[in-house]
Amino acid sequence: MDLTTIKDPTFLKNLSVHELQQLSADIRQFLIEVTSRTGGHIGPNLGVVELTIALHKIFDSPKDKFIWDVGHQAYVHKILTGRTKQFDTLKKYKGLSGFPKMAESEHDVWETGHSSTSLSAAMGMAIARDMKQTGEYIIPIIGDGAITGGMALEALNHIGHEKKDMIVILNDNEMSIAPNVGALHNILGRLRTAGKYHWVKDELEYILRKIPAVGGKLADAAEKIKDSLKYLLVSGVFFEELGYTYLGPVDGHNFDDLFENLQYAKKMKGPVLVHVLTKKGKGYHPAESDRLGTWHGPGPYKIESGDFIKPVSSPPAWSKVVSETVRKMARTDDRIVAITPAMIPGSKLEGFGQEFPDRLFDVGIAEQHATTMAAGLATQGMKPFLAIYSTFLQRGYDQVVHDVCRQNLNVFFGIDRSGLVGADGETHHGVFDISFLRHVPNLVLMMPKDENEGQHMVYSALEYDAGPIAVRYPRGNGLGVPMDEELKAIPIGTWEVLKEGTDYAILTFGTTIPMALEAAQKLGEIGISVKVVNARFIKPLDESMIVKLLDDAMPILTIEEATLAGGFGSSILEYAHDHGYHEAKIDRMGIPDRFIEHGSVNELFEEIGLTVETAVLKIQAMHLKKQQRA
Repeated sequence: MDLTTIKDPTFLKNLSVHELQQLSADIRQFLIEVTSRTGGHIGPNLGVVELTIALHKIFDSPKDKFIWDVGHQAYVHKILTGRTKQFDTLKKYKGLSGFPKMAESEHDVWETGHSSTSLSAAMGMAIARDMKQTGEYIIPIIGDGAITGGMALEALNHIGHEKKDMIVILNDNEMSIAPNVGALHNILGRLRTAGKYHWVKDELEYILRKIPAVGGKLADAAEKIKDSLKYLLVSGVFFEELGYTYLGPVDGHNFDDLFENLQYAKKMKGPVLVHVLTKKGKGYHPAESDRLGTWHGPGPYKIESGDFIKPVSSPPAWSKVVSETVRKMARTDDRIVAITPAMIPGSKLEGFGQEFPDRLFDVGIAEQHATTMAAGLATQGMKPFLAIYSTFLQRGYDQVVHDVCRQNLNVFFGIDRSGLVGADGETHHGVFDISFLRHVPNLVLMMPKDENEGQHMVYSALEYDAGPIAVRYPRGNGLGVPMDEELKAIPIGTWEVLKEGTDYAILTFGTTIPMALEAAQKLGEIGISVKVVNARFIKPLDESMIVKLLDDAMPILTIEEATLAGGFGSSILEYAHDHGYHEAKIDRMGIPDRFIEHGSVNELFEEIGLTVETAVLKIQAMHLKKQQRA
């Protein structure tokens, strides 16, 4: 089938099972071909082809609401809702988003990129539906990894209590990004092998009614018998005890099985959970056989071999620099442990886990728990390293404030993916962490200029015994600088001058240092001398250097790959104001007060004016005003 002719899902209503199977094959082939060029979440989407088709055949989107948890698996939904022609722009600047996006289609009713939000959103929609008496079906689709998240469990509990009509699709592929962990995962494992509980219950009731004479009385007792069957056939009856009608397990690649159970679910009152078993990566062998999360969301690849298309040689990934430095220090300090919320591959902790399997803790999608668990470890003299993405740390914010910083505990936060991350867009850009962390008492926050300084910062963080400390670092690879053999501590709160200058100063750190140095060079060519400072400690500030700059009345430009509101530049303005430098000339560059969509980092820099040219223009404007005053 020519997938580009699809305008909406209504065409599915008239297709036979055989035709749907052919459509599934066409969609899989298309996804493999397009993501081999663009990259993207190929594994999750190959696994939900039949499930997505079945949902669109049985229900009527957009009247009925499909709420995709995380959104990694929404590509098939996008194809069936008329967006095939846009797939060559997938995750590119101004192109098709890798996640559900309301601006793209009326069929996208919930935007996401973080896990475990779908059930809470569904509850809100169900309440609104009942108040308005509109009668549509509410269908959240959540994975077996995401359903272990604390927010999802809170919603499961509330939905079961309120008994709202809702059809929860549990897409169970035994993986999130990597293999899942936890007790709930083990419950699902038993459910997978328990057989079809409702089919057995109905068969028993039918047989009892067929028995002559006493059949009626026995049938009356069937309700009690099936209660016993629950415990016999479904270990723990977890979902039924929470108030759900449990259907499954269902073969997520068998249309007959899907249709039967989805139609049954439509007739039920109250919350129903349809437990669907799928194979992540189905239809493409390298993705099917992946057990490490490699094919969750790769870049471009060669279809025939499954080899990823990457530069022949490149500097080490920032995540690996940090995790390997922690690993190196753990060899001589048995207090060091590592914690991750379901991101062992993303945080490059495989090596640490192989060497110290008893000192690496994958807590699943549970950022709040991970943060407070680190605090608990610290109270007992341990040195916990929490490897966490910047946007995921947002989910553990109260725990950072209340449990770690308030108690001034020695927790080391490795804040990965800080700054703009590119193709994953606004849900994943790590641009808020400076603003939401720098005002929290007791916390030290720093960012290195290169991977060599990065390893020294990790050493400094693990040697620090005066409270919580965090190193933020970007997505991608380092700069390829030589690495010192011996690790050394960097004095807390000290900056370094990278280029001397007498007229103006640029204060910056991390990824924007090359931008500042290039701007200073261009300004030097026209006779403007600019000092460039590596302001590597965002908190505490290097007060002695700031005072020197302000005493010399040197105009300052701050540059940060983070939000301007409440950011590093704001802290310089605050310092000048609070210490009486009311005439200080300070300008700022950074992320504006809006959400930045997806695209390459360089394209996004151009869009928001975070460029060498902007830095040059800002200092030239300062210089012009200075001349006018003179």
